[in-house]
Amino acid sequence: MTDHDQTPAVPDGNGDASTSAAVSADAPGKYDAEVERLFGVGGPLGPAVGGFRPRKSQTEMAKAIAQAISEQQTLIAEAGTGTGKTFAYLVPALMWGGKTIVSTGTKNLQDQLFQRDIPTVRAALKAPVSVALLKGRGNYLCHYHLERTLANGRMTSREDVGYLREISRFLKMTQTGDKAELARVPENAPVWNLVTSTRENCLGQECQYNQDCFVLKARREAQQADVVVVNHHLFFADVALKDTGVAELLPSANTIIFDEAHQLPDTATLFFGETVSTSQVLELCRDVLAEGLAHARDGANWAGVVSVVEKAARDLRLTFPQDVVRLSLPQIAPSSDFFPALEKLKEELDGMLEVLEGQAQRAETIEHCRTRGLELAQKYKDWTYDPKVKVPPGQEAVYWVEAFASSLQLHKTPLSIAQIFSNQREGTPRSWIFTSATLAVKNDFKHFSHQLGLYDEPAMSWPSPFNYAEQGILYVPQGLPDPNSLGYTDAVLDCALPVIEAAGGRTFLLCTTLRAVKRAAERLRDEFERRGLKFPLFVQGDRGRTELLDQFRKAGNGVLIGSQSFWEGVDVRGEALSLVIIDKLPFAPPDDPVLAARIEVMEKKGMNGFVHHTLPEAIINLKQGAGRLIRDEGDRGVLMLCDPRVITKPYGRRIWQSLPPFKRTREQAEVIAFFQPPEAP
Repeated sequence: MTDHDQTPAVPDGNGDASTSAAVSADAPGKYDAEVERLFGVGGPLGPAVGGFRPRKSQTEMAKAIAQAISEQQTLIAEAGTGTGKTFAYLVPALMWGGKTIVSTGTKNLQDQLFQRDIPTVRAALKAPVSVALLKGRGNYLCHYHLERTLANGRMTSREDVGYLREISRFLKMTQTGDKAELARVPENAPVWNLVTSTRENCLGQECQYNQDCFVLKARREAQQADVVVVNHHLFFADVALKDTGVAELLPSANTIIFDEAHQLPDTATLFFGETVSTSQVLELCRDVLAEGLAHARDGANWAGVVSVVEKAARDLRLTFPQDVVRLSLPQIAPSSDFFPALEKLKEELDGMLEVLEGQAQRAETIEHCRTRGLELAQKYKDWTYDPKVKVPPGQEAVYWVEAFASSLQLHKTPLSIAQIFSNQREGTPRSWIFTSATLAVKNDFKHFSHQLGLYDEPAMSWPSPFNYAEQGILYVPQGLPDPNSLGYTDAVLDCALPVIEAAGGRTFLLCTTLRAVKRAAERLRDEFERRGLKFPLFVQGDRGRTELLDQFRKAGNGVLIGSQSFWEGVDVRGEALSLVIIDKLPFAPPDDPVLAARIEVMEKKGMNGFVHHTLPEAIINLKQGAGRLIRDEGDRGVLMLCDPRVITKPYGRRIWQSLPPFKRTREQAEVIAFFQPPEAP
């Protein structure tokens, strides 16, 4: 979450920035005096923000960003939790940033910036800037697809019928068509796929609703606005696919700010790669059937045409019996059914394309299906790898498959995006700001900057204003087994239960695997009942993340068990959260095909894959998880890190030094005493 709620300042010593590259921090910036006034006592931010106090680290960060904007430079800016980084970049952006694109890690943060943070700063500064929100096309209701779905009436459940009625009503009232405005229909309800468009099935200029299109309206507003709020997925989807409206914004943008920038390497890798999925084939088949029956019923046996393609797509998925699979191409046995099933799908897809070719002139929508089919068929043909072909350095890619419950994805992922991203940043001079609470490993930014090709760019860090030594304890229990041993999760829970009880619930248990989440939920349910502990249990997957967090906050004594999605972007202030337990160091699974290929390439260059990639990634992830504990000046709590490797392994010291400077202990009694109320005098 953004941390703009202001807390009292700490002595100046905590606000000094540490630098990792040559930064002209000593020379006064063009806007330094004005930044001092805006953030200072008696400045405009005080009356606008409840509890605002000037903070040296926030002011200094704002000066550095203002300077980068004025000189059209790049700046990597790490700001510890509580610095107030959102305001530190918004104030200079709204005052001097010109046309600004702000990109955030999630759609939730995007909405928060647009609805709360930017209006607050804009009102405080009396800044005459216009602001627009731009999301991916899948977030906007599509007139054409809604009409078609209402006409077809092929709903699979009564619940979907009710949702469709709500969406139909929503269309008549909404100005934006943004599905986030319709809270009564869950964001992940399957019916949304039937009433929104994709890049493949959008009719573009041929659509009869082109003038009313919510996607085009959002893009027009973004074109005209001074500040546009997007998210990383949208930004990189656009750079790769030119399909979201960002490409049209980039030429005129003076300033680009990435918040939660630590997520960029993974997001960019996802979009600079290529993916084709069996679900895309099934969607195409659904549309071919609908359009064929509507416009060329006599032209073919449409049900027969699509059914063989659907079967081939489903058969390809079934070549992997497991629910979740991630395998690189060389890991798939040559005798596997996968290869003949892939050829069969290509063959059946070509057969459907022949039929579409003969009927395309009957309707524009059938021609559109044919074009989509050709693109899809080409993607399947392109997914081939010849180890004999030499690939230029920096252009290496890994071919791999990923199976989900009902679909199979074929990926081609670049092993490095540094060169690709560098190419995107060339051209028009502009300012690029990358900010997050977690970009450095023990004050070293190389891991982050090298992944994005930001070599020798200025990097600065401002520590959190919180007094971690007074506000919390970092506790590493004694006597835990090796994290890879059988029964490790139960050993963690044996250590954790007395501490959870002492804390009165009020706990996040962050696990590195979904299997551990499931086991912890089973065990804690039994233990709470057996011991008569009335702590409500909230488990990832039982409900949506937002709902779980709301209920956890309201409970006041809950225990929430989650995996990766709860390690970051989650803000619970005050006493509702006083204990964060992390079961293991968050190392990426060694069988991850992309990670394995990256490490192989690094080791061929004489580097150590663990030291140069796996460990820094884990530390940045761990810093995110640890950052859930202290969110405000008044928060107190314990970070319980259960992995014995932070003590027993040589790299443990590097991990300790990257975490907030909590008081540290290995004694359970000390932790339990921390939670006891102070004795009355």
